[in-house]
Amino acid sequence: MPNDSVSTARRGRTTEQLLFILRQYIQKRVRRELALDHHQFYVCSLSQRTIVYKGQLTPSQVRRYYADLSNDEFTAYMALVHSRFSTNTAPSWALAQPLRVIGHNGEINTLRGNRNWMLAREGVLTCDALGLSEEEMTELLPIIPDYVSDSGAVDNVLELLDRGGRRLPESIMMLIPEAWQQQRDTMSPDKRAFYEYHSSLIEPYDGPALICFTDGRYLGATLDRNGLRPGRYYVTSDNRVVLASEVGVVHSVADADVVRKGRLSPGAMFLIDFDEARVIDDAEVKAAVASRRPYEHGCAGHQARRRDRRAPARSPRSRPARAACTAVPARVAARNADSRREPT
Repeated sequence: MPNDSVSTARRGRTTEQLLFILRQYIQKRVRRELALDHHQFYVCSLSQRTIVYKGQLTPSQVRRYYADLSNDEFTAYMALVHSRFSTNTAPSWALAQPLRVIGHNGEINTLRGNRNWMLAREGVLTCDALGLSEEEMTELLPIIPDYVSDSGAVDNVLELLDRGGRRLPESIMMLIPEAWQQQRDTMSPDKRAFYEYHSSLIEPYDGPALICFTDGRYLGATLDRNGLRPGRYYVTSDNRVVLASEVGVVHSVADADVVRKGRLSPGAMFLIDFDEARVIDDAEVKAAVASRRPYEHGCAGHQARRRDRRAPARSPRSRPARAACTAVPARVAARNADSRREPT
């Protein structure tokens, strides 16, 4: 980014963006200069909107460990709670959930590809909204460190998109899209164009996964397109909303107080906008995001598909003989023959 553009962007940065950059710089410099790893130095959160309380604790220990949560003067309008035992990773403070943006139930089965493609694009990664030069941008890399879990990979990329200027619902739709490829007749052209456009920018993080997320303004959850994790919600008459992976998590909700309840379907999103103080339906939030920019125009005439390109016709003489297609080298044939022998 040219120097004058960097200066202009820096003047327009928000407090959240500055705190994101500061946290990344502190964490990387302390580890480098003091020869520490992520087990020894890890910043849980640094935000003016959210505070992360977590650790290698049982649910009943959290309130006793963090005195804030036992203080009657400490209030909050929302909470994202995650409680489970580590299964496929060794427990550590850095991997404990909730993370900075998400709480995740499930796993990301496309993780290796997601890591590799993110690493491949880091060499050309820029972000005008953060107001960083190319050299300063390297202090944010790698986006997905080796030590993070599959949940941590989603959290890091989602946080980067959010702090980079995208709204959280838009970022969620980019990372965890619906099954849009075959929905030509049942999905609106705007929404399908949104997914098609962003499929060329970033790869989907496919589960099975139920992802709960918040940035302080938005609080919501989405189920990936496989739909193999439960997500149920209640909306009560006193304007409380409870969403969880299991029914009965909150025992204080009486049936008579429930004015609306439901479950997340594959690819669906449940969203609360605290600035507007309302629950926004999946169809409404996605229609608003998809119509914000002319994605259909961006896709039309700017893509080349392999199926649209016909291979040049071959003359009969240029076609390889059938024997050449089925020939097996003698060494391979002998090894295959040995492998078929009955054991002695």
